[in-house]
Amino acid sequence: MDLSSIVRSDAKLDTRQKASIALRLSAPAMMAQISSIAMQYIDAAMVGRLGADASASIGLVAAIVWLMGGVTFAVAYGFSVQVAQGLGAGEEEHVRNVVLQGLVTLLLFSAAIGLVGAALAGRIPYWLGGDASMAEDAGSYLRTYSLFMPAAQLMYYGSAVLQASGDTKTAGILEVLMCVEDVIFNALLIFPVEGEPYLPLGIGAGLGVTGAALGTCLSNLLTGLVMLYFIGVRSKALHFRRSDKYRLKKEIAWKAWEIGGPMAFESAALSGAQVVSTAIVAPLGSVAVAAHSFAITAEAICYMPGYGLEGSATTLVGQSIGAGKKKLAKSFGWITIALGIGIMGLAGLVMYFLCPYVFAFLTPVKEVAALGVRVLRFELLAEPLFGASIVCAGALRGAGDTMIPAIMNLCSVWGVRLTLAAFLVRGFGLEGVWIAMAIELSFRGIIFLIHFVRSRYLREA
Repeated sequence: MDLSSIVRSDAKLDTRQKASIALRLSAPAMMAQISSIAMQYIDAAMVGRLGADASASIGLVAAIVWLMGGVTFAVAYGFSVQVAQGLGAGEEEHVRNVVLQGLVTLLLFSAAIGLVGAALAGRIPYWLGGDASMAEDAGSYLRTYSLFMPAAQLMYYGSAVLQASGDTKTAGILEVLMCVEDVIFNALLIFPVEGEPYLPLGIGAGLGVTGAALGTCLSNLLTGLVMLYFIGVRSKALHFRRSDKYRLKKEIAWKAWEIGGPMAFESAALSGAQVVSTAIVAPLGSVAVAAHSFAITAEAICYMPGYGLEGSATTLVGQSIGAGKKKLAKSFGWITIALGIGIMGLAGLVMYFLCPYVFAFLTPVKEVAALGVRVLRFELLAEPLFGASIVCAGALRGAGDTMIPAIMNLCSVWGVRLTLAAFLVRGFGLEGVWIAMAIELSFRGIIFLIHFVRSRYLREA
């Protein structure tokens, strides 16, 4: 499907055709996201067999990992949105310059962030309220991830650029293969539980929690390099040409900042809220921290299809805006939003009944599993509106509207979720934290839908 040609043509598309385009574009991305969650399930199950403390150690620093990754991914988005809009406008040589400048910028920025994370990795678990039973493993996990930050961001950037060009199939296939690679690396690197080796011969490097981090990082690196090959060599529109004049341009950097800066702020706000949330949960003990971590992992299978649709919404809206067709852009936005609400609502309903079996797979500790099931069921009621907020954000980013959504996320998470969580945790423990999350996600979905209707970036002159 040559998406750029479709959006630039004068052909009239009805709702069914637009939905078909959105689904075809979204399907590989959704499959990739689902496979990514399958990878997280397997990771969690492997580490879960090492005990509640090992699982809690990863959960303790998970928000810091999201913070680092989210801020650097915002930089990637600042360039990938320009790729989508440039292709929609038919400016292929300019797009290739954007891709190269984005790659250089992202690798340098992620390396700097990673070095800071590695230097502070030993202290952060204690700052978050963790005790000695989980702090050492948590610090080792964070240090390993930090040192491999450029590898992770190479993979995320490659995926974002391929999706922006309309090639979600290649990105999806490679991300599925990445999950397989991760399982293999983990099987080789995580310490085998005595009597239950992950491989028939009991092969294992004995690295425990650190092995889980290293396995993920190595699979990111390998997949990122393959994605770079598809971008720079195989892509018809994006492959690098000797005839092109590659220069670092201020206007590209400035536009990346205009798009990615608010997103970095937004990501920092959201991940910072997760850090505070972890600090609220940590005093409840390793069982609560482990249940909290497993519940986040289990819920991800419900919202990952939404993130697949988010990327498609960004591409469809971005290329339509680049072609000067705001009406088409808004139409694609509404269609992807409706799909996100429907798919995530259905996923939440199914998970409500299946979550006891999911937790039984993730951890053999019955106390952790029982608590995880109870808290997750509160949040699953908010999945439809959570889907609305995710896909709305992607559509708005495609139009270049990132500042107001960032402010809305900040106000919603910090003003509603954390305030309620700090109050409710006193009387309801971990359940109170997840009730607060459900209320906030519903509120966020409503305000994002209102803003999408009113956004000036999608308003026709």
